[in-house]
Amino acid sequence: MGKTSAGTTAFGRLHKKATHKICRRCGRRSFNVRKKYCAACGFGRTSKIRKYAWQTKPLQRTVRIV
Repeated sequence: MGKTSAGTTAFGRLHKKATHKICRRCGRRSFNVRKKYCAACGFGRTSKIRKYAWQTKPLQRTVRIV
């Protein structure tokens, strides 16, 4: 009798599903399929757009332009 591979060798096929897909709101590939929310814009978790102050660098207005 031949041995069927129902153990460790078959587990490689289980992890092929994509974790993230295209988000409906921001269009980036950041929507988590399992958690059902977007990591980039927060769609599915909140109605507000996800943004933080550390994401954008503040303008340096100390240099005088002549």
